[in-house]
Amino acid sequence: MSSGVSGYAAINTRVRAKYASLLTPQDIAAMSEASDYPTLIDHLRHSRYSDYLAMVQEADLSPRRAVFQIKTLMADTYVSVIQASPAHTRDLLDRFYRRFEVDNLKAVLRGILSKAPWDQVRYVLFPFGDQTILPAEAMLESGSVMSAIELLNGTPYYDTLSHAMERYTAEQSLFPLEVALDLFYWRALWNEVGHLPNQDREQALRIIGSLLDMNNLMWAIRYRVYHHLSEEELINYTLPFGYRVRDDDVCSLAGGADIAQLLNRIYPNLHDVDALLHEPRQGLPLLEIQLQHRVADQCRGAFSGYPFTVGLPLAFLVLNEYEIQDLTVLIEAKSSRIPSERFHPYLLNQAEASLLA
Repeated sequence: MSSGVSGYAAINTRVRAKYASLLTPQDIAAMSEASDYPTLIDHLRHSRYSDYLAMVQEADLSPRRAVFQIKTLMADTYVSVIQASPAHTRDLLDRFYRRFEVDNLKAVLRGILSKAPWDQVRYVLFPFGDQTILPAEAMLESGSVMSAIELLNGTPYYDTLSHAMERYTAEQSLFPLEVALDLFYWRALWNEVGHLPNQDREQALRIIGSLLDMNNLMWAIRYRVYHHLSEEELINYTLPFGYRVRDDDVCSLAGGADIAQLLNRIYPNLHDVDALLHEPRQGLPLLEIQLQHRVADQCRGAFSGYPFTVGLPLAFLVLNEYEIQDLTVLIEAKSSRIPSERFHPYLLNQAEASLLA
């Protein structure tokens, strides 16, 4: 097992080259100013996404298909990074990649309930490629959630979904299935972090732990604000571990603690938390963007720290994902003719927010 300089030499070179090819804040600003969707696509045709957009005839390049194509580059990037990384890190990186498979699974289950045809669903899914273990088309065409889950027998998802079916049957809602999948996934990922050597584990905790903290907090807040879950349910539907967010913090939220005070204690540099919570349907997505800014800053910091750990490829993969998130916002905004003042706050790759505490 090579976890030192020699084990990381090749992947560091590759990741730094890919990092240098990411869009700059100036690139995003120029795309933000595009007059319409075709003009935005012209910008993207002069970027590293050009070859992936060229795979589709211009007449067929709908906004949904354009997002699918740029995500295909991200999928290829994940595979490339995983294959070039030291062997002892690949289980973690593969598990990290499978966040998108979990999202695909949830999307297929939603498609079943909405009776959507495969041609409508396929380009909503992340282009996971041959690495996926989901028989997505067969699941969708099975016609029922129960039948679809049976097709997962033999996969890591089967037991989790089978155990949650009782709640699904009682409530006729995908909510318990989706929560069960999320908790299963993050527990498994956290377990993979724990198997790493010391330096790798420390850097993975900073990045994966920051993502886990953000998700756990946003779950807890949304469960309380939107779903009005009981204290016991909220605790059961969140994770009892984290990087900076502890079990006591989640229990406090579940017990009715002031959300703004708790957030300001954990993250002192957050902005306008009280105002964001006052109108949660508009404010909570903006709060999540602030937390994502913090994660992005953590990831950029990895490129100036000790490079010979799994932290560098993880950091790049997150920043690459956030770039796709920005481009998705832009594609949806330009295709719907949404004015810039409405979508601009949801872009991550702008002037650095300096939110690290």
